[in-house]
Amino acid sequence: MTTMKAVVMYAGGGPEVLKIEDRPIPTPTNDQVLIRVRAFGLNRSELFTRQGLSPPTSVTLPRVLGIEAVGTVESAPGHAERFPRGAIVATAMGGMGRLFDGGYAEYTCVPTSQCQVIKTELPWEVLGAMPEMLQTAYGSLFKSLKLKTGDTLLIRGGTTSIGLAAAAIAKNHGVTVAATSRNPASGKIMMASGVSKVFVDSGSIAEQVKKDFPSGFDAVLELVGTTTLMDSLQCSKQGGIVCMTGMVGNKWSFEDFSPMDVIPSSVCLTTYDGGPEEFAQTPLEEFAQQIKRGELHITVGKTFRLEEIVEAHQTMEENRARGKIVVLT
Repeated sequence: MTTMKAVVMYAGGGPEVLKIEDRPIPTPTNDQVLIRVRAFGLNRSELFTRQGLSPPTSVTLPRVLGIEAVGTVESAPGHAERFPRGAIVATAMGGMGRLFDGGYAEYTCVPTSQCQVIKTELPWEVLGAMPEMLQTAYGSLFKSLKLKTGDTLLIRGGTTSIGLAAAAIAKNHGVTVAATSRNPASGKIMMASGVSKVFVDSGSIAEQVKKDFPSGFDAVLELVGTTTLMDSLQCSKQGGIVCMTGMVGNKWSFEDFSPMDVIPSSVCLTTYDGGPEEFAQTPLEEFAQQIKRGELHITVGKTFRLEEIVEAHQTMEENRARGKIVVLT
């Protein structure tokens, strides 16, 4: 077989701009791995790219989207010992789906530097949920928020895939976790992931927070974005850290931002945006073992087939998954 099915984007727009085509299977060089993709997760950055919102310098078209994938090694010419044929691998970031063709296909070719072998056997839909979601949750918690055992953590956007993963990882680390959702009925799914206190999010929760956590939180993970960030800063304790990682609120910037007025004294504001180095540092095999033992809860919201990619993107855009969306090939 010399061709594969791939999802190709030629221009920005609605989900219908994603076209399934037959394309040549890529040929790996000595520093690449050819992966037979079995599953890939959907990500908000791919939604923004599909909508035409990514800067032209960061995405060239036409393009096979997808910043992550899991599958089996088809070939790795210069690294066959490290990546033997048939080994289960995960990959993410490093220009995937932006500067070169990514995971929305039956095969993808990526640098060896952004591949991890996963030895623990799990269902493909679970493996497909892991790479970018766990890399982002892990990096946000421990690189940007510097989370420690005994800390308190507020997750703004608790039903997002990253929010649910972050709650589970933090709970296993001995952290007290609170989270928000606009929907009161979402408390059950968040508590199943390790959340002990749920705040119904009206857009302004700082006053609610101070009733239960008078001094505020050690760490605040902001996944909604600029629409709630100013309020999230008021939920931090003095010396605490607020990290903006996501923007499910679909707003990129502030219309008016005065740091002296918005950032409380001694509260730190940072961001997280992981790349290949951060992905390589994410202990995916350790997480896979924890999932296998039932110690780490991963929420797969919905699964689709490759030919259902338009419906999958529509589901992501409408925030209907309540967990990670995974596409099986």
